[in-house]
Amino acid sequence: MINTVIERNELKGLLKESLLELLEERRDVFYDLIAEVFEDLAMVKAIQEGINTPSVPREDIFAILEGRA
Repeated sequence: MINTVIERNELKGLLKESLLELLEERRDVFYDLIAEVFEDLAMVKAIQEGINTPSVPREDIFAILEGRA
């Protein structure tokens, strides 16, 4: 068995190079990932804001969605 020693800076460079190559080749995957992160952050913010506001009856919500309000 051969043991190979990789210096920290060399490993860091290889990792950066690999990540950049992956980003270039699979841009769509990272775009989708970033989009999901932003959607999740927006949902968390909406939930936090909703916790601090008064409740609204279910019927009022459906009236708005159905265009009756």
